[in-house]
Amino acid sequence: MNPQLSPDPADLSGAAAPNPGAAAVVAGPVAGGETMPRSVLWALGVMVLLALLTIALLWQKVAGMQEQLARQSAEAQSQSLEARALAKQAVSLAQETAARAAVMDSRLSEVALQRSQLDELMQSMSRSRDENLVVDIDAALRLAQQQAQLTGSVEPLLAALKSADQRIVRAAQPRLALLQRAIARDIDRVKSSAVSDTPTLLIKLDELVHLADDLVLANAVAPARQVEKNLVAPPKSPVSWWQSGLQLVIGEARNLVRVSRIEAPEAALLSPEQSFFLRENFKLKLLNARLGLLARQIDSARSDLADAEAMLRKYFQANARKTQAAADLLQQVQTQMRTLQLPRIDDTLAVLATAVAGR
Repeated sequence: MNPQLSPDPADLSGAAAPNPGAAAVVAGPVAGGETMPRSVLWALGVMVLLALLTIALLWQKVAGMQEQLARQSAEAQSQSLEARALAKQAVSLAQETAARAAVMDSRLSEVALQRSQLDELMQSMSRSRDENLVVDIDAALRLAQQQAQLTGSVEPLLAALKSADQRIVRAAQPRLALLQRAIARDIDRVKSSAVSDTPTLLIKLDELVHLADDLVLANAVAPARQVEKNLVAPPKSPVSWWQSGLQLVIGEARNLVRVSRIEAPEAALLSPEQSFFLRENFKLKLLNARLGLLARQIDSARSDLADAEAMLRKYFQANARKTQAAADLLQQVQTQMRTLQLPRIDDTLAVLATAVAGR
């Protein structure tokens, strides 16, 4: 198949020259017959033809492969150019997309900024509305508390608390839930509180003022019969004629001499002019207590009533009927004034103060 495999006679002769014996052996048959060289030549010729055919086929195959490689190279080059063009387009598209994304990011940031500003504006408006509501409720409750102190009635305070609770319910703000609970507690406290009737107290003080002129002083020198009328009368029991006569004699004797026990020496030393001023001072104490009650100055009224009670016990007869009636009236007024203090709405005012301070 390969032309280099055919033996060259010169080479064969040169190679066989060193060994004469072997050359004689080989040359003997060749020289003796003519058919042997022809077959070798034919074989060599066939081999050469086959080698040439193989070479031609290989050359044709290599040429085909070169053509195929050239086509593939051309196709690869065209694809590379196309890919390069596509890459350029992709780069430009990516740049355009990045530019659009940057624009979108800037617009998104602007929208986010506008939204945050809008949220802050809404919160400020809502906070301003809540603050105005808190301030209005605080002013209304303080005014209602003053009205309740002036009138002595809890109705203005209760109405203001209910109105504030309704306004908070309509506002529907979770931040005002604490204030709503405080208002509910104060409403229950105001409803459960017992407040004395101020007009009744004023009537009793007026009765005491009118009764002051009829009170019997401790150093009174009126006749025994008149004194006995002023004293508390013991229960009546049936008496005989001699007992009634004895009582008449004793009564006439008392008109001449009257012995009485005075606990306070100051009461015995009062002159008639001082007795007049004593009654007037007693009336003034009662009138001052009445004015203090109207002005809702409860402590001042209590102090004046205590002074009036001390004067009544010190300078007037304790066993006289009208003195006892006046003492009973004073005791009733003082007892009712202990419950005259209006209920306070400290919980609501404290929450309102905190809300106003934290605005």
